[in-house]
Amino acid sequence: MHNIFSKEEVYNKLKQLFSEVEFLLDEPMKKHTTFRIGGPADIYVEPSISQMVPLLRYLNENQIPYIVIGNGSNLLVSDEGIEGVVISLGKKASSIEVDKEDSCIYAEAGAMLSAVSSKAAGAGLTGLEFASGIPGSVGGAVYMNAGAYGGEIKDVLEYAEILDNSGQVKEVPVDELDLSYRHSALMANPGFVLGAKLKLAPGNVDEIKATIEDIKQKRIEKQPLNYPSAGSTFKRPEGYFAGKLIDDAGLRGYTVGGAQVSEKHCGFVINKSEATAADVLQLMKDVDSKVYEKFGVHLSPEVRIIGRNVN
Repeated sequence: MHNIFSKEEVYNKLKQLFSEVEFLLDEPMKKHTTFRIGGPADIYVEPSISQMVPLLRYLNENQIPYIVIGNGSNLLVSDEGIEGVVISLGKKASSIEVDKEDSCIYAEAGAMLSAVSSKAAGAGLTGLEFASGIPGSVGGAVYMNAGAYGGEIKDVLEYAEILDNSGQVKEVPVDELDLSYRHSALMANPGFVLGAKLKLAPGNVDEIKATIEDIKQKRIEKQPLNYPSAGSTFKRPEGYFAGKLIDDAGLRGYTVGGAQVSEKHCGFVINKSEATAADVLQLMKDVDSKVYEKFGVHLSPEVRIIGRNVN
């Protein structure tokens, strides 16, 4: 760590101060990403929302580096791992409350979108069907305005509960979050999603479930779900589809080490066989340069790349 503490000192201090929270030292991040790639986090923790606020205040006050992640479905973690504390909002921060009368759902940041979508369907609330197959959490979905099958989080978000850098918790309405394609104001202004209120509409349970089933079948047919990946690897360039550009550049099945452009869907890079982050980064670089050479279009990563020495 780039400050006066060693990771062991920080680990021991955190265990002493937050005795009810489990901290792990040198935890392999490949256990916590859908890519199944990534070196060790100096310190790893999965707090509840109530534990998160004092923990972040302590880390900020003591200038201890940290990063907050969701369920790791849109992450590529460097082979050298991550400096400081990785705070993962997962199962302990995943409660979902349905208000049928008001057609609303409040979900904590660690709740999986698929679980929220399923709860909405069971309550006869429509509007979240598009999210049923997105393998991410609510916090990550707000952070990057996740979307699929014609819907985006901004379409249903009323407000997000945000913990800002000063340790204050506030409700930020959707129109102040500057949500656009795979973008939110949170990317530039540090703050962390603790939860979100989603405004839905009453609908027919059978129709909602049929739509979700239809989306599920489309995903099974089109996406390489049998291999670890981080979903769509590149953003959609304006006027194009990343997968089609990659395919048209002759890169279907292109391989670097254990990483491969999926033969089933060229928009996905998969971990075919014990891929490293270096394999994936090299493959992404090669794909971008070949697509640019052929079509004059650059591809930007949709996957969030974090950790030591990734630039």
